[in-house]
Amino acid sequence: MSFQAYLDSIEDKTGKTPRALVEEAEQHGYNAAEVKASVITDWLKDEYGLGRGHAMALVHVIKKGSKISAKHVGADGSHRDATDTLWLDGKATRPA
Repeated sequence: MSFQAYLDSIEDKTGKTPRALVEEAEQHGYNAAEVKASVITDWLKDEYGLGRGHAMALVHVIKKGSKISAKHVGADGSHRDATDTLWLDGKATRPA
């Protein structure tokens, strides 16, 4: 599953865009450098029922922003992303 596919799936599961969840995390202070990933994954599991893989995709966005490594961009395989910038504003608004 690509990084973007994880985020799209999170939107399906929670009814919230990735950006809305990032903003909610920031309101909780989870974007602070000292906050461990486990705190965020526990919150996402308890509040939204997300599993570890989906939660860790969102942890990356909360802690590091929407840029990802170009390692899998344009590569073959199931983990390939089309771009190194993730779309956080919801599937319905993503440019074609």
